[in-house]
Amino acid sequence: MLYGVGAFPRVVAVSSYDTYPPETANLPHLGNLQSPSFEKLAGLRPDLVVVTKVQAPFLVDVLKDLKLRVLTMRNQSIAQIYESIATLGQATGTDAAATRLIATTRAGLTRVSSMTQGSTKPRVVLIVDRTPGTLRDLYAATDGSYLAEVVAIAGGRIALPATEIGYRKLSKEDLIVIDPDVILDFNQAPNSRFAGSYMDAWSEMPELKAVRTHRVYDVNEDFVPHASQRVVQTAELFAKRIHPEIK
Repeated sequence: MLYGVGAFPRVVAVSSYDTYPPETANLPHLGNLQSPSFEKLAGLRPDLVVVTKVQAPFLVDVLKDLKLRVLTMRNQSIAQIYESIATLGQATGTDAAATRLIATTRAGLTRVSSMTQGSTKPRVVLIVDRTPGTLRDLYAATDGSYLAEVVAIAGGRIALPATEIGYRKLSKEDLIVIDPDVILDFNQAPNSRFAGSYMDAWSEMPELKAVRTHRVYDVNEDFVPHASQRVVQTAELFAKRIHPEIK
């Protein structure tokens, strides 16, 4: 989002998970999302530290003890994406660019939604994590999550009822009961030596409709889990998977 509003030239450090834009490779990386190197961070003397609501309980008190200004962003829905872009625009003096970014993001999602208007809405299970190479420790997005909203825009419907955090653990037995039309398998470790072909794992469950009809799709694009203006790319990707008849 900082890149999207034109504030990236003022970014002095990122977490170890930040890969976009590619220029992040040239910046100091301060460690993981919940326990960065506070010593390195303080040494940079930033005017503003941006964290997400999920990170906040682990970081805010320490950052405030270091006398640093903290901005906590919410990113668990599309409405919060727009809110966060506007907030960052205000905080960095890029209000006009933020307004434009919100408008183009909203227009992009409207365009994707119009592509599938009038189409059937397949029931979708979106796997967000699993043990590479297996169907163990399956976690999926539920209704009410940011990713469920994107699936709906892309012309599908998440097959799992809402949970408080927007995600839940699944067993194989749960999958058999749900029997989704489409499985989107977000692979967070596509290059792991344990990963293998994503279909090697799903071949363990030929009784699933999505497996029988070859509607299990590998998803490993880095923008998918990030609630930002790149949600438009995620919606486009999901629409192509859920409705392959749409060109």
